[in-house]
Amino acid sequence: MLTAYRIIVVFFFCTISIHSQNLLPPIYNYKLSEYKGASKNWGVAVNPDGELFVANNKGLLHYNGEQWVLYKLPNNTIVRSVAVIGDKIYTGSYEEFGFWVMDDLGSLQYTSLTHLIKDHEFTSEEFWEIRSMDDQVIFRSFSAIYTYKGDTIKVLDPTQVISDILVHDDKLIVGGSSEGLFMLGQDELVPLENQEILSGKAVTDMIPFKEGILVGTKLNGCYIWNENGIRPWEAALNQELKQHQLNKILKFDGEQIAFGTIKNGIYLYNQNTDKSKVLNREAGLQNNTVLSMARFQDQLWLGLDNGIARAELHNPITYYTDFSGTLGMVYDMAMHNNKLYLGSNTGVFYFDENELKFVEGSQGHVWDLEVVEGDLLCGHNTGTYKVDPNNFEQISSFSGGYGLVRIPERRSGYIQGFYNGLVKYEKDGGGDWEVSKIEGINVPIKYLCFETPHVLWAAHSYKGFYRIQVDETYSKVIDVKEYLGSQTPSAYNIKIYQIKNQIVFRGEKSWYKYDPILDRISVFEEFQKFNDQELLFYDDDQFWFVNRDGNKEIVHTDLKQDSLAITDFSLNERLAPDSQNLIKVNDSTSYITLSDGFAMIDENTLKDWLHGLSLPTPHINLVRDERSAYSSAVDPLRIPYKSSQILTFEVASPELLQSRYHYQLLGPKSYAEFVESGTIQFQNLPHGEYLFKVSNMGHDNKISEARTFAFEIAPPWFLSGASMALYIALGIATVFAIRYYNRRKLRRKQKELELQMKKEQEEQIAAMEKEKLAREIKLKQNELASTTLNIAKKNEMILELKNMLLVNKDKFSNSQRYRSFIKKLNSSIQDTDDWKRFEVNFKELHEDFFERLLKAYPKLTPKDLKLCAYLKMNLSTKEIAPLMAISVRGVEIHRYRLRKKLEIDSSKSLSNFLITF
Repeated sequence: MLTAYRIIVVFFFCTISIHSQNLLPPIYNYKLSEYKGASKNWGVAVNPDGELFVANNKGLLHYNGEQWVLYKLPNNTIVRSVAVIGDKIYTGSYEEFGFWVMDDLGSLQYTSLTHLIKDHEFTSEEFWEIRSMDDQVIFRSFSAIYTYKGDTIKVLDPTQVISDILVHDDKLIVGGSSEGLFMLGQDELVPLENQEILSGKAVTDMIPFKEGILVGTKLNGCYIWNENGIRPWEAALNQELKQHQLNKILKFDGEQIAFGTIKNGIYLYNQNTDKSKVLNREAGLQNNTVLSMARFQDQLWLGLDNGIARAELHNPITYYTDFSGTLGMVYDMAMHNNKLYLGSNTGVFYFDENELKFVEGSQGHVWDLEVVEGDLLCGHNTGTYKVDPNNFEQISSFSGGYGLVRIPERRSGYIQGFYNGLVKYEKDGGGDWEVSKIEGINVPIKYLCFETPHVLWAAHSYKGFYRIQVDETYSKVIDVKEYLGSQTPSAYNIKIYQIKNQIVFRGEKSWYKYDPILDRISVFEEFQKFNDQELLFYDDDQFWFVNRDGNKEIVHTDLKQDSLAITDFSLNERLAPDSQNLIKVNDSTSYITLSDGFAMIDENTLKDWLHGLSLPTPHINLVRDERSAYSSAVDPLRIPYKSSQILTFEVASPELLQSRYHYQLLGPKSYAEFVESGTIQFQNLPHGEYLFKVSNMGHDNKISEARTFAFEIAPPWFLSGASMALYIALGIATVFAIRYYNRRKLRRKQKELELQMKKEQEEQIAAMEKEKLAREIKLKQNELASTTLNIAKKNEMILELKNMLLVNKDKFSNSQRYRSFIKKLNSSIQDTDDWKRFEVNFKELHEDFFERLLKAYPKLTPKDLKLCAYLKMNLSTKEIAPLMAISVRGVEIHRYRLRKKLEIDSSKSLSNFLITF
C-alpha cells in the first residue's frame, strides 16, 4: 500500500536577508486587515489548545485557528498585558485588570477584579505584566505589584519603578528599572546582593538561565545573575542586542532562546553553538519592533508594533528569499568547489562565507548551470560561459545555451540546444573547450536527450519534437523525422526525458513514450497518474513531480511504495510555472528554485519530523442555524425545522499551522468531503437524526480521531405529533367519506347502467324495427319496380301488337272486327287499374310525395304527376314511354314541359330534383 507523507505549512512568505545564506523557517504575517484590531500588540499568550490571545490597543484579540474576534473592555481602554492561567485569561489595562472566561458559545465574558482592592487609589497606572505563582496571580504596573488570591487583592507600593517581574525558584524577582534586582519579601522588596553592575541600567526582561537569571537591559545587553554575583553575558550576540535595543526574552525547551528587539526583530540563539539567526524585516517580518512573544509547540507567536507574526521553528523546509529584487527569479543552481551558485534572470550569483555575491559580467538571463568535467558552465542568453567567482569567460557565442547532454559511449563530448539549433562541446588536451555548430537544423531547441550515440530527440517550444540522426563526427544532421497524428502529444511546450532507457515525452495533457520497435509514439502508462504534474527531477530510482496548476504539491516517489508529498504554501506562492527546477546536492538535501530565491528540503529531517507528528482532534466551536447559535456541548441538539435551511458548523484546530478537515454527515442525507476552511455549511437538510464527524487531515493523508456531534432536525409543523393525529383522524374520516361516496357512486353507476341497458335494448329494438322496415321498403321497392316493369312490358307488347295490326290492317277482311281489336288494345293500354296498383305501391314508399308536389306546384296535371312518379323512380325516357303509352319523343316533350312547370334550370337534372324532393 502506498505510504505518503504530506506536510502542510501555512506561510506565504519565507524570507531571509539578501546578505546571508542563513536558511530560515517560514514566517506568516497577520496584518491589521486580517485580525481587525489596532497596530500595536503589547502581549501574546497561548492556551493549551493553541488558541491565541493578544493584548491589543483596541482590546483583547482571540484567534482560534480560523477566526479573529476582538473583545473590548467596558471602559474601551488599551489592553497592555495578557496571560493564560488555568481556564481564565487575565488582562491588564489602564487602572483595570480582571479575567475573561469563555462561555458555552465560545465568546469571552469579562470579570473585573479592581473592586476587590481596598484602601488604595490608582495613580494613572497601566498593568504591563501578569504572572502566576502558586495559587496567586500577580499584576505589575510601573509603580505597584498587585497579588490576587481567592477574593482578596494585596497591594505592594514600593518606591522603585518596577520594570519586570519573574518567578524563579518559587520566589518573585523584581526588576527595578535602573535600580537593579529585588526579591519580594514580607510586604517589601529586598535588593539582591552583588548587583552593582546593574546600577543605572534599565531592566527590560528576565528568564531563568543556568542555575541563575539572564537579565536583559534596554541598551546594555544581557547579564547573568546567580548567587555568586552578576556578570555580563559573554555571548557574541550580546553586542547585537546592545545595538538594537533588547525588549523581550523568551526561553524555549532545550538550548534555544529568543530575543525580541525594538530595532531588528528577533534573534533565535542556540546556547550549544553560540550561533543565532535573525528574523527581521529583511527576513520577511512585517515590522522590526517586537513587543511580545509566546511559544506553542514549534510555533513562535510575535506581537509587533505593527501586526502579528507566527514562525514555524523546526520546519524541515527552509527558505532563502531576496526581498530587494536584486537576485530575481532563480532558474538553476549548482554546487562547485564548495560554493553554491545561483543562475537567475539577472545573472549568476554565489555565496561566499554566507554573503551573496554577483559574478561580474554575468548580467542577463541564465538558463543553465552545470558542473561539466570540473568546470562550472553557464548557459546564458548571450552564449555559454565558464564560471568562477572572479571570472565569467565565454566559451561559446551561440546565444541561448540550454542544458548540456553528454554524448553516450564517449568520455568527452556534449550536445547543447540553443536558440538556433545544436552545438557540440568537446574538451581538448589543454583543458580548453572546442565548440562547433551541428549543421542541418536551425530551430530553437530547449530539451534534448539521446536514444543512441548518433540518434537524439529534440523539442521545439512551439512546433513539436524531432528524431534527429547525426553523422559520425557530430558535425551535421543526416535525417530529421517529425511525428504527427492523433496518438502524439500536441506540439506546444513538449518536454523530453530519457527515463530507464526509454524516450519519454510530457505533453499538455498526458505522458507518452517512443516505441522503437513499432517506430511510433504511444501512451506512457507508468506515469498516467501524474498527468497533471511536471517532472522536476529524476535519477535511477527517485522521481520528483510538481502540480502544473492549482495547489503546487510536490511529490517525491519511487513509483513503488514510498511517496513523500509536500504541500507548502510558500512553495505554492513562489514556484514559477514551467521554470521550477530541483537540484539534488546529496542523498537527503535538495534545492528548489523559486521566483524570488530558493528552498532547501532536508528529507531525513522531514521524515523524522513527520514520524513524530501527531494529529490533534479538531474542536467544534459553534453550531448555527438561520436564527440561533448553539453550543457544541449540547449533545444531542434539536434544531427547529423552520430555521434549519442553512446549518453552519464552525470548527478549528488552533494547534496546527494550517488545518485541512475531513467531515462526514450521517443521517437521512449524507455527505463526506475534504475542506480547508473551518466553516462547514449544509443547506436544506431533511428532518431527522444526524451524526456530524470532523477530523483533521494530515500528512500521508492520515485522518485524526474524529470529533462527533449528534443533532436532530425537528420535523416541520405539518409532520408534528398533533398534525399526525389530525392526519389520522382526517384519514379515517376520508375513508368513511370515500366509502359513502363510492356506495353512492356505485348505486348511481348501477342505475346508469340499467338505464343504459334499457336504452340499448330500445335502440336494438328500434334498429331491428328499422331493419325490418328497411326490408319491407326494399320489398315494396322491388314490388313497385316489378309492377312497373310488368306494366311497361305489357304496354310495350300491346303497343307492338297494335302496331302489327296497324301494319296488317289490309289483311283483315272484317273491318268491324279489326276496330274491335284496336279498341280493346287501346283500352288495355289506358287501363286505370294498373296505375292504381302502381299508385298504391308508390305511395307506400313515398306517401306524401304527390301532396308535397301539388302543394309546391298546384298547376301540375295527373299526367304530370305520373311522369314525376316515374322520374322519382329514376326511370329512363325509354322506360317511361311504354308506361305512358306514348313515344320516346312524346316523353321528352312532356319532360320539357314539366321542367318549365317546375321552374328547373336546364343545367340541373330533373330526375335528381324529384328524387331528392
